[in-house]
Amino acid sequence: MNLHRMWAIFVARNAEFFRDRASFGWNFAFPFLIIVGFGIIFNGREFKQFKVGVFPPEAALSVSSVTSMPDAFRSDRHIILVPVADKADGETRLSRHQISLLIDATSPTHAYWLNDSSPDGSLAERIYLASFMIGRPVPEKGVTRGGQIRYIDWLMPGILAMNMMFSALWGVGYVIVRYRKNGALKRLRATPLTALEYLSAQMFSRICLILFTLCVVWIGADLLFHFQVRGSLLLLFAIFALGGLNLCSIGLILAARGTSEEFASGVLNFITWPMMFLSEVWFSLEGSPAWVNDLSRLLPLTHLLTAARRVMNEGGTFADVHFECGILLLGTVVALVIAATLFSWNE
Repeated sequence: MNLHRMWAIFVARNAEFFRDRASFGWNFAFPFLIIVGFGIIFNGREFKQFKVGVFPPEAALSVSSVTSMPDAFRSDRHIILVPVADKADGETRLSRHQISLLIDATSPTHAYWLNDSSPDGSLAERIYLASFMIGRPVPEKGVTRGGQIRYIDWLMPGILAMNMMFSALWGVGYVIVRYRKNGALKRLRATPLTALEYLSAQMFSRICLILFTLCVVWIGADLLFHFQVRGSLLLLFAIFALGGLNLCSIGLILAARGTSEEFASGVLNFITWPMMFLSEVWFSLEGSPAWVNDLSRLLPLTHLLTAARRVMNEGGTFADVHFECGILLLGTVVALVIAATLFSWNE
């Protein structure tokens, strides 16, 4: 392997990317849009809140003397009271899952309605009914000891990993397929450059961009949400670097033979969407069937997020995540070798 040839391709790929102002701008604008979006969504509130429709509309903001809703329910931090015009308007919103519960705030019988197909509606109903029990004997309550993890602290590694996944797979796999289709690779075949050198240079060029973008997103989001990182930031960065290399190497396997951009796009979607839903990006798989958890453990994004969350949320050390790091590193080497073996300059 000749490092000088790899360096030449590395520099050329970076120069090409920086000259493409639209692509360059989007790669930096998109992370900031993520940050702004989450800032608007969370806005200092708890993430899991239930929207409860209330009619007449003025009752949603009125004093407790003119409403039949208990004070405990109205002041619950998990409840957002949404004014609705009347019962018909509220039932329409219920059917569309725009609200979790509908309450007649002036009903002497405390009438309410819910959508039976909505899990949130069932939970909101229990909160509403429990609010009428305030002051009566209740089961003994306990609060977990030790540090409690906010949902945003659990979610943010998933958002970063998802952004990394799309950038790695599309930025490597799709681009090389386009090079082969327009004949750019055919010209490189006449040079001493080997397939392994070319693919390695493409992978390292993309990972540098990914990690820089990740740092920008992290710093910006940390200014808004003040993340609680209990482990080493350096170890966390290394885990994301290993995960990014692994995802790039998977994209290289696709790029080894693909000639159709449409086919490449379809395969990339086939790869990314299962990983996004089965790797606990948005939600935990606790309680899922055993085969779902087994399938999840086959995906590199799962090992990336397991290691990242263990370090960030639990204060894990390298000894706690060495297995996941080893899987990511081994997967990168194996995928890179497979891609270099299958690689064709023009087929």
